[in-house]
Amino acid sequence: MSRMEGLERITPIVLTFEEEANLGRCLVSLEAFPRVVVVDSGSTDGTAEVARRFRNVSWFVRRWDGFAGQWRFALGETGTGTPFVLALDADMSVPSELAKELAELAEADDADGAVIPFEYRIQGAPLAGSLYPPQLRLLRLSRARAGEKGHAHTLEVEGRVVRTRGRLVHDDRKGLEAFARAQLGYSERELPLLFDPETGRRLRSRLRRGFAFTPQIVWLLAWLMAGGPFRGAAARRYALERLMYESMLRWRLEDRLLKGREHARGLDTPVPADVESRRP
Repeated sequence: MSRMEGLERITPIVLTFEEEANLGRCLVSLEAFPRVVVVDSGSTDGTAEVARRFRNVSWFVRRWDGFAGQWRFALGETGTGTPFVLALDADMSVPSELAKELAELAEADDADGAVIPFEYRIQGAPLAGSLYPPQLRLLRLSRARAGEKGHAHTLEVEGRVVRTRGRLVHDDRKGLEAFARAQLGYSERELPLLFDPETGRRLRSRLRRGFAFTPQIVWLLAWLMAGGPFRGAAARRYALERLMYESMLRWRLEDRLLKGREHARGLDTPVPADVESRRP
């Protein structure tokens, strides 16, 4: 990707952990940016070696303490001197058309952030669509802040936010084991939000709490949005991804409901030690 005017006003920031399978594609797509910040959480695979191949990469290592803490460090303590940052995961890449659009936005300087839609790919095969929502990814650094809610981090910016025409590419090439570990963590953080006074009122939360077959419905919806029979194995694999996450979340929800009923019936009262000792 050739250097284009306006990109010098943007610093891409990429969070990584064990991202050897993804980081190379991400950084190739960012070669036109003068500086790219990578904040790693202590990877033991080849992530660092991949990053060292790119001259425009500044490498930082910080112990993981949550999305919010990691992003606050990335935004405030990595020497970012540009007006804007482009917040990325290692499984994302920036097509040249989107880079040009971002450069124009940064050069115009009349917006404080940009929400960017996604083109979702499975092992390089593009889907017709996905359940992955557009996200705020371009932020004016002086007005940006990071938080955390359930499944993912939240980035916010004060001021005018626009939506881009171009799309980020999302293409996670890590294997099943890594994906399953990530979904276990996401579902654990998501469960309390189903009962949160604010987020629990949302339609999605109410459906997840009240409808036992949400995983199956999401599987079908994801398959159809991905292109169904017209996208073959890629659509089926994507539907399985969503089924796995929703099933894990449903498992945790059912466990919580069962434990609540057990507590209400007094069946979770610990057995006294003297009674335990008298058992044959």
